[in-house]
Amino acid sequence: MTLLLLAGTGEARAIAAALAEMPGLAAVASLAGATQAPESLALPTRVGGFGGEAGFRAYLAENWIGAVLDATHPFAHRISLRTARICAELGLPYCQYLRPGWMPEAGDDWTWLADEAEAARHVPEGAVVFLATGRSTLERFANLQGRRLICRQIDPPSEPFPFADGEFLVGRPPFTVAEEEALFQRLGVDWLIVKNAGGAASRSKLIAARNLGIRVGMIKRPEQPEGCRVESVAAALDWVRGLA
Repeated sequence: MTLLLLAGTGEARAIAAALAEMPGLAAVASLAGATQAPESLALPTRVGGFGGEAGFRAYLAENWIGAVLDATHPFAHRISLRTARICAELGLPYCQYLRPGWMPEAGDDWTWLADEAEAARHVPEGAVVFLATGRSTLERFANLQGRRLICRQIDPPSEPFPFADGEFLVGRPPFTVAEEEALFQRLGVDWLIVKNAGGAASRSKLIAARNLGIRVGMIKRPEQPEGCRVESVAAALDWVRGLA
């Protein structure tokens, strides 16, 4: 049996490193390939999509995958839902590692958003909006006309910014609180829009927004699969050990 680790988060790297040290365990990792030159994992890694549901089923069969540990991003919900369903149909053990979401603390000024489009109901015209949501969902902010949009992404853009009065900002995390504060002040940011990804590494922008009195639009997490779910790397590894 081979364990398939669906990666894409910092915790997935930690899980991969621990799996590589487990005696007698055969494991491989998969990355969606959304980021150019991703950090390497400690396991043999395939990069790119599976080619839809049929391709994923074929990969599972051809590679003798006996269990799947899903450590993808909390907003990669379509991948997680599909994987959980297929594993249930095939009788393969499946578990999702899902880090806890962020919650506001004293001094935070958050507005919860059901999706990207809802931001336009709360952000006034003329505001400078920092989008820390990535390039893949940028089109969903098309109704934010009249605001200055700044979208941070890891890789240099391959196309011009899709809306008037907007720009891309290239940067590879992690960023310190001091770095985020200096950036937000330099840009004159009024609103920060983020997805509720959770995790300590990327919380620095939220702390910076609190310190500077910047309003935050927090996009709620989408539906997640039912079934086995863990919230720590240690618990994920315990689940793997329990497969034996």
